[in-house]
Amino acid sequence: MNKFELPFKKENIRIILIGLAINIIGYLLMIGGGTEDPKSFNEAELFSHTRITVAPLLIVVGFVVILWGIMKKPKQTQDK
Repeated sequence: MNKFELPFKKENIRIILIGLAINIIGYLLMIGGGTEDPKSFNEAELFSHTRITVAPLLIVVGFVVILWGIMKKPKQTQDK
């Protein structure tokens, strides 16, 4: 009987999900800053350090973690 094995092990899926969570946090930090009044413009809120620097770095880190989770070779188990 042939046993079907998934290409990703449990550890790989966990790493990929962590990378996805980092990406979601980065995108959530990037959104917001809307205003009810279309005539008002808050430059400090729109061009904040979090939106310009932190959020894009988190997104790049998230993609690197996802790539690492895909490329990581699972530990070999000895089957007897």
